[in-house]
Amino acid sequence: MRAMVLEAQKSPLKQRELELPELRPDQVLIEVKACAVCRTDLHVVDGELKHPKLPLIPGHEVVGMIVQIGKDVQRFKHGDRVGVPWLGWTCGECSYCLSQRENLCDRALFTGYTLDGGYAEMMLADARFCLPIPPSYPDAAAAPLLCAGLIGFRSLTKTSGARRLGIYGFGAAAHIITQVARFQGRQVYAFTRQGDEQGQQFARSLGAVWAGSSDQMPPEPLDAAILFAPMGQLVPLALKAVAKAGVVVCGGIHMSDIPSFPYELLWQERSICSVANLSRRDGEEFFALAPQVPINVTYETFPLTEANEALARLRAGKIKGAAVLIPGSVG
Repeated sequence: MRAMVLEAQKSPLKQRELELPELRPDQVLIEVKACAVCRTDLHVVDGELKHPKLPLIPGHEVVGMIVQIGKDVQRFKHGDRVGVPWLGWTCGECSYCLSQRENLCDRALFTGYTLDGGYAEMMLADARFCLPIPPSYPDAAAAPLLCAGLIGFRSLTKTSGARRLGIYGFGAAAHIITQVARFQGRQVYAFTRQGDEQGQQFARSLGAVWAGSSDQMPPEPLDAAILFAPMGQLVPLALKAVAKAGVVVCGGIHMSDIPSFPYELLWQERSICSVANLSRRDGEEFFALAPQVPINVTYETFPLTEANEALARLRAGKIKGAAVLIPGSVG
């Protein structure tokens, strides 16, 4: 099979021809149809997330067709279309797994980080962590839902009851979750890079009632804010923008250091929380909701061999919506 492989962090991916991986009894072999490119992939490639499995096939927003099934797998059959998310395996034994918080499992393994992922023509996945994909979504449109959608959805659940919602960093996750928030009757205030008028217009086209740069204050206090941009300096700005008892949710797996800020910004029961990974329950709930909204995914496609170009454009903030790799396409 053909794959794009990370052999050392802070270096480009290399195209390699590899033998098909050996199937375990609890796994399925998947022919990859689409794999979205996530900012977490950038954190792995750029060395901001330490200790990945090396060599590594990145990619954790995978949609594909099952072509082989391990002998212990009961959930799926040959030819089923499934999604493979970031959470790839949990122990089922630690206190977190036993209390329905598997996203915090002490021994969890992650697709495209400590397990090989979907920047390839074929991949293995634990069948227990694969998700059925609603038939209304084509492969390339479904792929970004598996992380941008799922992590965004988990972040949104941390803001329950918030009518005025700020979203900092208007990329793949934000454009999906804005649609869910609007479906729930919330008002969305979008914050983009300074001078990103195209991104602000994109946010307005999806129903944002206001859009501006991240150093601006919204026209009225927010009930909550979600940060998808991995910039710690946004946390004090978001705290300043939320009203009393407001919550600031940090939705990324990596963020630059948060600078010191006066206690006054946190006082009056404002709070900060992070979102770590996702759970299978998140996947079930989100994929039941997505067709009801319905979520429309904006994306750009790239051949598998142009994974480095897709990563570079994402790094530069030049992707509208999400970038998606298509293994069967030709550059």
